[in-house]
Amino acid sequence: MSFIGKNIKKIRAVKKMSQSDFAQLFNLARPSVGAYEEGRTEPKIETLIQIARHFELSIDTLLTKELTINELYKFDIFKKEFSKEEKEAITDKDDVAEQTPFISLEKHLDYIVSFQNKDFINKLPAIHFPFTQHKKSRAFQINGNEMVVENQGIHHKDILLCLPSAIEDVEKGLLYVIITKNDILARRFSRYNSTYIFKADNPAFDPLRVKANEILEIWKADAIFSKNLESPSRLEERVNTLEAQMKKLLKKVE
Repeated sequence: MSFIGKNIKKIRAVKKMSQSDFAQLFNLARPSVGAYEEGRTEPKIETLIQIARHFELSIDTLLTKELTINELYKFDIFKKEFSKEEKEAITDKDDVAEQTPFISLEKHLDYIVSFQNKDFINKLPAIHFPFTQHKKSRAFQINGNEMVVENQGIHHKDILLCLPSAIEDVEKGLLYVIITKNDILARRFSRYNSTYIFKADNPAFDPLRVKANEILEIWKADAIFSKNLESPSRLEERVNTLEAQMKKLLKKVE
C-alpha cells in the first residue's frame, strides 16, 4: 500500500496549501489531487519526481512511509548541534578520493531527483576503490541487459565505476552512464547530428537519442564489477578453437 495520498494531504496541511494551490504547482487538475488523497488513483512517475524534487524528499519516503513533521520542516529536535570544527570534519564524499557513492537500482529514481543535493550524496553508501584517484566518482548499478552480447558485456546488476564527464567531451565508442529526467542508462556514444546518439551493444535495442538539455549528468565508465561468472558461449568456444587452429597453420606455413 502506497502512502502517497496521505503524504500529499500532510504536505498541503503543513505548507498551508489548498488542493488548487498544489494542483497549480505541479500542473495538475484539482480533482486529481483529491483522487490521490482519497487513494482512488496515484500520480504518474513524472509527477512523483516533481513532488520529491520540489519538497526535497526521496521518492522512497513519499511512497513507503507516512511523513513526519520533522521531515517536512527539515529539522530534527534530537539532532546533535555540531561545533564549527566538527562540521568541518564531516566527510564530503565528493571531496575524498577512494570513496565512491554507490547508486543501487533502488536508488535510481531518488538519484535523478536529488543528484545535486550534497546531503543526499553523503548519505549514500560508499564503495572504496583503492585505485580511484579522482576525487569525484560514482558507482552505478546497471538495470537491464542492453549491453550484453553472446552472454558477454555488462549484465543486469553489474556495477560501473564512473568518472565525471561533460556532454561536449564524449568520444565515439566509449561507454557512458547517462542520467536523464526519466532513467539512468549505460550506452556507448555513437554520433551527434541534431541530437546525441548513444547505442546499446545489443543490436536488438534501439539507439538512445537525447538533446544536450535533456541530460542531467553524464559519467564516463572507468571499470566494471560483475558477479557474472558464467562460462563462454558455444560461439565463443568455436571462435577460440578456430583462432588456435589458425595459429598452428601459420606456424606450419612459416
